[in-house]
This record gives sequence, C-alpha cells and structure tokens, in this order.
Amino acid sequence: MVELKTATELDAMREAGRVVAAALEAVREHARVGVSLLELDEVAAAVLSDAGAKSAFLGYKPGFAPTPFPAVICASVNDVIVHGIPDRYRLRPGDLLSVDCGAYLDGWAADAAISFVVGPPDPADLELIEVTGAALRAAIAACVPGGRLGDIGHAVQATGRTAGYGISEDFGGHGIGRAMHEDPHVPNRGRAGRGLVLRPGLVLAIEPMFVAGGGDGYLTAADGWALSSVDGSRAAHMEHTVAVTEDGPRVLTLL
Repeated sequence: MVELKTATELDAMREAGRVVAAALEAVREHARVGVSLLELDEVAAAVLSDAGAKSAFLGYKPGFAPTPFPAVICASVNDVIVHGIPDRYRLRPGDLLSVDCGAYLDGWAADAAISFVVGPPDPADLELIEVTGAALRAAIAACVPGGRLGDIGHAVQATGRTAGYGISEDFGGHGIGRAMHEDPHVPNRGRAGRGLVLRPGLVLAIEPMFVAGGGDGYLTAADGWALSSVDGSRAAHMEHTVAVTEDGPRVLTLL
C-alpha cells in the first residue's frame, strides 16, 4: 500500500535525510588511497551515532539475501554496481567508489547514495558519474503532482541509454517512510505517462545505477549481496530521497 506523508512528516524525514547526507559527506572526505572500506563504515557509523540515528542497513535482511547485511554503508568499488559489503580492501588510485547509506531518525527513514573517484580520475569514470547524476536530476524533475511513476523510470532510462550504459532491470528505487522499503517499486526503466499517478506526500528513493560496458546483466557475489557487472566494466550509483509536493520535488537528503 502506498502511504502519503503530511507536511509535518516530511519535515521529520528531512531531518533523517540531513543525517544521511552528513554521513555520506564524511565518508567522501575520509576516502583516500590506503583507507579501508571498513574504516569508511566506521566513519558513517559515528555520524549516525552522534546524531542519535539508527542504521537502516545494519542487520537488514530482504528476501533475496542469505544473511543480514553486516554494515552501516554499502561500499561498491569499480565493477560492483550496488550492495558491496565493506571489508579490509584498501582504496587504490583511480578506484570508483559508490557509497549507499540509510538511517532512521525518530522513526523516519532516509536513503541516499553517491559515487566518486579516489585519486586521479579516468575521464570515462567522470563521464559515467556525471551521466548517473544527470539521470537522477531528470528523475527528480519528474516528481510532480499528476505525473506518473513511468515518467521517473523513463527519465533514468533515456539518460542512461543515450550514453550507451547498461541498466540492471531487477533493481531500482522504492517508496520510503516509516520503513526503508515501502511501496511502490521505482524501476530505472519506464514508459512516460504510464503507471501510478504521483500525488503530494508521496516519498520515493530514486536511484539510477549505470554500467559503463552497456550490459544489463549482473553477477551476484558469493556473499549473496554484492552485484557486479558481467563484463567487469565500472558502475556508478546515485540516490536521493525525494518528496512529491504541491510546490514541486523536495529533495530530503541534502545537507
């Protein structure tokens, strides 16, 4: 069931969104060559703890996962598209890192993700990140009353396909509120003018994920969580929690 949020509830989600944004910014600032993914997880955990927030990821176990997620962030390096588990891997020059973080504050959830390069960047990686961000911005712009859910997926799909990137069909965004994952599912593909009518108070986590090599398939790691590109090409993942309002889209996961 799709639940619409009141203005007061959106303000509460905005506070959760600030915490998530602060955690991601702290991770970005701390990420440098030689730093381990586990260290970055500790950085995010400290930000959440200091804000009185609870991780939405730690201990989370959806139906597809064999075990609960063991960390506060997802840290996906290079060819890992999403759901990378932080480990002892130490960042190397030129690594493309995608970081996803979710948190609960006062009973409300927020979820966001960023992608960036550690050390000297490859221009192709910068282009991949820029296009992923452009897709997110286009999808956010489609979050207006009277629009359709398909408009959001179409915006992501059109941006990614124009650049020649792959788009994993099975994973996308989601509704969010009291729970991190609520209805509706928000595909990264869609037909404009089709699907659920967007109404004020609807809150969505929108998260384009693009694969540089152009393939739509993915491989699942032995841990049952991390998804990587089939051809080993790099991936980027960006996300914001966005509310549909009478005044237009309201991004809840900004600093």
